[in-house]
Amino acid sequence: MRRARTVEQIIRLACLITLVLSGSISAQELTPRAYWPAPKGTRVLVLGYSYQTGDVVTDLSLPITGVDSTIHSGVVAYQQTFSVLGRTSNLQVQLPFVEGTTKGQVRDVAGRRDVSGIGDFAATWSINLVGAPTLTLAEFQELRRNLRPILAASIRIVAPTGEYESDRLINIGTNRWAARIRLGYMQPLSDKWLMELSIGSWFFEDNDDFLDVTREQEPIGAADLSIVRRFRPGFWASLDLNYYFGGRTTIDGIKGTDFQRNSRAGLTLVYPLKPRHAVKVAFSNGIVTESGGDFQTIAINYVYVMN
Repeated sequence: MRRARTVEQIIRLACLITLVLSGSISAQELTPRAYWPAPKGTRVLVLGYSYQTGDVVTDLSLPITGVDSTIHSGVVAYQQTFSVLGRTSNLQVQLPFVEGTTKGQVRDVAGRRDVSGIGDFAATWSINLVGAPTLTLAEFQELRRNLRPILAASIRIVAPTGEYESDRLINIGTNRWAARIRLGYMQPLSDKWLMELSIGSWFFEDNDDFLDVTREQEPIGAADLSIVRRFRPGFWASLDLNYYFGGRTTIDGIKGTDFQRNSRAGLTLVYPLKPRHAVKVAFSNGIVTESGGDFQTIAINYVYVMN
């Protein structure tokens, strides 16, 4: 019985959905295995830490130049797998805590801002449309042995719950609602290699309390590519690349010159420590940065399967 329970835990660990654990929630995310299915009832708790340095702020659309930041982020996240209309579905919630220092210029005036506090709450719902009906443990084992293409969709909502001061240019919270809609596709290349593609777009509510004026932001479109190597259950690595564009801001009716055409590349490694435990390490860097985004991120996450 104990051996059977251990095998079950290993199986659940092997099918962990990648949780996006960073202080800033944006199109710059690299999310390998975001739509990999899990058995019904799988519950996951994640504690994460990320370190970002370079041209990055907690709100990536702010009108600041010459940015030099150091941002530490901690995240608590929870995810559960369930069935919707007979399809594998996941609900993920996360809450970040951010501490950092940003130096930069606004209209050629140098400044500095130190921040520390709770960030914006985010919730993501995803569903597998093709290739992954609701799975038992045995059915998931069969899927691992005989991989098939998977098509999935998700919607992510970010609520303006983070700390925000209307008379400050740099804040932890964004003081606006945001939503991302995305389609993802996984194509097996062999029994060990996978290719994952996704396309999506972020949409933003206006911030009507931005230094006593209104700040608007156009949608941001994004495309992601990951090549994943599976080594054994729960142990995998990926090479990740994305491209995102758009996001021009308008402040008090004046359009900005911050249209983004940027790209990032990264590496991700997930390694199981015990049947219920795993660690995820990720690194990413900007490779094309026409407007901001030239920063490095190192993230370390502890993953615990609760059942």
